[in-house]
Amino acid sequence: MKIFVKAKPSAKVAGVQKIDDLNYIVAVTDPPKDGKANIAITKALAEYFAVPLSRVRLISGFSARQKTFEIL
Repeated sequence: MKIFVKAKPSAKVAGVQKIDDLNYIVAVTDPPKDGKANIAITKALAEYFAVPLSRVRLISGFSARQKTFEIL
């Protein structure tokens, strides 16, 4: 399943907010340097969907706020 994520790095409070079936807002406390925010978003999505970390892949948007993830 592909989902679209609006990333909010360096947020005060971390969390996943569902907009609709395919769109989510993910706030993480990690900064967007050296891919730290991407890793934190991947971990947050794995926890939210209750799947192993290896089943969540960042497909596009590595350096953008709009990202596309695949949940296997």
